[in-house]
Amino acid sequence: METPSSASSANDRNALALAALRIAVGIFFLIFAEYKVFGTKFTLGGGFQWWISRFLEGSAYPFMAPVLKNFVLPHGTAIAFLVAYGELAIGLALVLGVLVRVASAFGLLFMLTLLFASDYPGPHAAFWQYFGASLSHSIFACCFAAFLAGRSDAVWSLAAHREKNK
Repeated sequence: METPSSASSANDRNALALAALRIAVGIFFLIFAEYKVFGTKFTLGGGFQWWISRFLEGSAYPFMAPVLKNFVLPHGTAIAFLVAYGELAIGLALVLGVLVRVASAFGLLFMLTLLFASDYPGPHAAFWQYFGASLSHSIFACCFAAFLAGRSDAVWSLAAHREKNK
C-alpha cells in the first residue's frame, strides 16, 4: 500500500523526470536551431529548399507533396526563417520552462508536419514500417504530447521559480 509520503516521493520523481526530458528536448531544439539561426545556408542559401526538394523525391506522404510543391517551395525563404526561429523559440521555452504548453503545441504541430513531409515509407510498406520510418519525428511528437498533458514545468523552470518566490 502506498503511503502519502511515498506517493509524494513518486510524484517528485515523476516531476523531475518530466522536467529532465523537457530540458533535453529543448537542448536538441537549440542545437537544431543554432546552425539555421547563426548561419545563412539554411535560410538564405537554399538549404531549406534543398530539403523540401529532397522530400518531394519520394519521402513525402502523397497528400503532402502538393502542399510542399505549391505552397512551401514558393515561400521557401520565409518558411525557412519561420522554421529556424521556431526551433529556437521552442528550445528556449523548453529549457527555461516558460510557455511550455504553447511551445509544445507548436512543437507537436511541427513534428507532425515534418513526419508527413519526410517519413513516407512507400505505398507497399508493411504497417509497422510507417512507424519505423517516422521515429525521428514521432518520438519528439510523443514528448511534446506528454509536455502538453503533464506539468513538465512544475520543477526546474522559471515558472516554478516565480511561483515559489511569490
